Amino acid sequence: MEIKLFIAGCIAFCVAMLMQAVKKYFKTPVSQSLFKNIYSWVDTAWTALIIASFLMFFFIQAFKIPSGSMRNTLLEKDHLFVNKFIYGFHVPFSGGKRVIPLKNISRGDIVVFQCPPEALTISEKEAGEKKDYIKRCIALAGDIVEIKEKKLYVNGSLVDEPYVKHEDPDVLQSFNLFENQEQYQKSWQEGKFTSIPGAFIRDNFGPVTVPEGSYMMLGDNRDFSFDSRYWGPVKDKYIKGKALFLYWPLNRIRII
Repeated sequence: MEIKLFIAGCIAFCVAMLMQAVKKYFKTPVSQSLFKNIYSWVDTAWTALIIASFLMFFFIQAFKIPSGSMRNTLLEKDHLFVNKFIYGFHVPFSGGKRVIPLKNISRGDIVVFQCPPEALTISEKEAGEKKDYIKRCIALAGDIVEIKEKKLYVNGSLVDEPYVKHEDPDVLQSFNLFENQEQYQKSWQEGKFTSIPGAFIRDNFGPVTVPEGSYMMLGDNRDFSFDSRYWGPVKDKYIKGKALFLYWPLNRIRII
């Protein structure tokens, strides 16, 4: 979205410059008045678009919840603002590099990130589609993660998750589809669990170790969330920001 706004702003700027070049050809009072009105709108438009793209790229992004994977923390069609500078400013054309972070990502943060390629369908990949996800960070690089009968363990300790919703009371049993732990870790890390029936890993998962420069993201609606259990860890370069403020609907306004 930021890139599209910037391009639109540049186009409007070029139109404004072109209008300045042909201004002398508008000689009658009526044509001059019309020219001034149109030019005023175009001049305002390019300034507003470029400023908006700058703010959205570096500071704040508007985001709409696309699915129920974060219920009941965030609901479908909730609108919120994302703080894009708290984890550091993105350096343009650097492949996702961030500088001057105010804080590091912590376990429990609700994070917006670009969907990893492993989470895209074949048709989405072929179309070059990009989309954003929002999930909760439950583990950092080096953490050992395991889910046993719906309960989350990080580094061997049970994690208290009062925000998690389990809509399905049944506990689905896992099946050993791998010869050893190394094969399990490698397949998960490469996002190959998307080809495994979800029932095999939904309620009993791991253990896996989050690789360097990555995070594990899970939805709060744990039984109905397509998340890091399936498509693997989220690399740091895909991180966009931290959920900041829910502004719509009005009855749900709050700081996140």
